[in-house]
Amino acid sequence: MSARLFVPVLSMLLLAACAPSERETSNGATPATTTAGAPWETDFVDDFDRFDSDHWQDQTLWVNDEHQCYVRDGLHNTREVSNGTLKLRVVDLGAPVECASRDKIGTVHPPTPYVAARIISKNRREFVQGRWTARLRVEASGQSGMFPAWWLLGARNNEPPVDEADEDVCWPLTGSGEIDVFEHHSDGGPDHYAVRGMKSTGECGGGDWQQLMHVQEATLAEWHEYGVEWDGSDLVFLLDGAEIYRSAGQGDQFPEPLFAILNFAKINASPMTTPTWTMEVDWVKHERRVP
Repeated sequence: MSARLFVPVLSMLLLAACAPSERETSNGATPATTTAGAPWETDFVDDFDRFDSDHWQDQTLWVNDEHQCYVRDGLHNTREVSNGTLKLRVVDLGAPVECASRDKIGTVHPPTPYVAARIISKNRREFVQGRWTARLRVEASGQSGMFPAWWLLGARNNEPPVDEADEDVCWPLTGSGEIDVFEHHSDGGPDHYAVRGMKSTGECGGGDWQQLMHVQEATLAEWHEYGVEWDGSDLVFLLDGAEIYRSAGQGDQFPEPLFAILNFAKINASPMTTPTWTMEVDWVKHERRVP
């Protein structure tokens, strides 16, 4: 989900990637296995009783040729905390409005009728490895253009906001690496999502999106816990605490502190068939192994 061109998920890839494995639970996931052995300890949790600016800040960066304009402070009801959950929305205003979002080199997003929210924990809550989890749901998945995501990015990422001198590493090099814990792209239809540890090709803007991607079936309108943990050198992706995909050796590719990102984007120009799209988040947490 960082500054790059998205490669759509093909239907054939979905069919292959969603094929059941030998050991499955009722949600299509295999029981998690770990080798580290030590218990987990929670060192950060936000259960969204309020929007906590010590944990999160808005980000209005324009990436991926997205058609929505990211706005701050929940303008147009794009971000709301109520009844113990965070709601991030894409809202159709019905007519184009001016947009203040800029891309990495300063180009202003053109006027658009679509506005949305994106929040990050950059320079608020950043952690090295461990385990990240969010409990969330997405209403009416599969509508053309939907692109909600829950993901991580290296704390030295040089995309705005840049608040500290060491934020000088371009995506997706080490220091600015990307892990997608939950990414629903509507091209593949409803009730699926993708996970990956981004494979860097060693140059700015060089990320291989397909090689280490796993596509998983899930009923997205229901609450699920979407997580990733480091197990030795491996990245292990979790659905409701059960392992769905193990990316062998990829854990070593992300030694840097990572911050969390939650956003809902609109990836194409198709008209919205409903006035709003919503991703609702119950909580986000990070855990570490107890020494």
